[in-house]
Amino acid sequence: MAESKLPPHDIEAEDAVIGSLLIDPEAISKVAAFLKPEDFFDETNQAIYQACLSLYQRPENEVINQITVAHELMRQDRLEQIGGAAYLSHLISIVPTSLHVEHYAQIVSNMAVMRRLIAAAGQIAAIGYEAAPDIEASLNDAEDILFKVRARQGLRGLVPIREVLGQYFEDVGQRAAPGEKEIQHVLTGFAELDDFLGGLQRSDLIILAAKTSLGKTSLALNIARNAAMNQGACIALFSLEMSREAVVQRCLASESGVDSRLVHLGRFGEQDEVKIMEASGILSEALIYIDDSPMLRVVDIRSNARRLHFERGIDLIIVDYLQLIQGGGKKNETRVQEISNITRALKTLARELNVPILALSQLSRAVEGRLSHIPQLSDLRESGSIEQDADVVLFIHREDMNSSPEEWSKVHDIEKEPYPRGIADIIIAKHRNGPLDQVKLRFVSRVAKFDSLGTEPVSVS
Repeated sequence: MAESKLPPHDIEAEDAVIGSLLIDPEAISKVAAFLKPEDFFDETNQAIYQACLSLYQRPENEVINQITVAHELMRQDRLEQIGGAAYLSHLISIVPTSLHVEHYAQIVSNMAVMRRLIAAAGQIAAIGYEAAPDIEASLNDAEDILFKVRARQGLRGLVPIREVLGQYFEDVGQRAAPGEKEIQHVLTGFAELDDFLGGLQRSDLIILAAKTSLGKTSLALNIARNAAMNQGACIALFSLEMSREAVVQRCLASESGVDSRLVHLGRFGEQDEVKIMEASGILSEALIYIDDSPMLRVVDIRSNARRLHFERGIDLIIVDYLQLIQGGGKKNETRVQEISNITRALKTLARELNVPILALSQLSRAVEGRLSHIPQLSDLRESGSIEQDADVVLFIHREDMNSSPEEWSKVHDIEKEPYPRGIADIIIAKHRNGPLDQVKLRFVSRVAKFDSLGTEPVSVS
């Protein structure tokens, strides 16, 4: 009869880690960030490491040695369970130095990953045996299980505030460090908007909403282009409304200054062709990845985004647009409930990958029935919890789309308030961590491009 095979483990490495912690009070700070109690295969070593971690995480930062650890284990009524103070003395005797504690801890961590991989294989096998009719859902579930093993995801647990403060100042130091490669926040490329928002912050869900044909897709593409070209950001664009060919055509028109209609039809002269080829060369260097699948569910967005994030490291996710995402298909669930679940899932994904997600949204027709056409949070179509889950809500409002020059002149002094042709108000209607305000941009519909008012207008010739 074949012997049962034990899961991967290395007891000697585990003993070396615990022994190092007992002889060197500073050793815990080298391993606490990545080594968890559950990474230990031996329950005795797991209990001792948990005691060391408890001492380390206390506000008074108690010193870790044989006496304090024994006292902590006694307080937890586990000292006799691990073999008493004699076992702690034994661990100290087998470790001459704590110099290699990180190396031993990494071995323990790696063995734990292997054990989780074996467990994941069992879970994936169970999914296969279920033979569910929805193959895509099954593949996504299997991928999700494997991704959690790779990323070591799960509950983060309670962390003492001193650790969070330490991480904050470490991050601030990294931001100030020259040559820092990681993008701390994604800049939109519009100075006035970035001044208010501080850029698009990681883990934030940003909603960009407007009525149809006001340019929300153009603004999102402009932001993607600016971030990719100016910061080297990696962008994942999920375009549920437009094909990738149409997206590229808009980008070419915006970058080259050639009329978007001509770009779409492919009818342009030699000079315009030169501009388009130059724009193509510039855009080809941008790390913008496009998924134009028209029937995406939020689980598909999550799966594809996480795959790209692991391969390249995403800095910004754009979803165009929210109301086109397929719901979960649960019975007795209204569309409002579906949208609420979708926005909640997008916010969770933003935190999970630690990237900003810019999700475009339609406005309800309620805004058209009011005397003032300035959008409000309540105008978010099928709003549900959109405004609740979002960290930032931006609206695009254009007065020239609501009144003609003649109508404008009847209620405004043209000399003091010229007709706002092509002027777009970007309204910051919600900002969880900053002020509310609005920023004026110029929209050039001919090339589907937004510009700051301080820049030279794009020629219309």
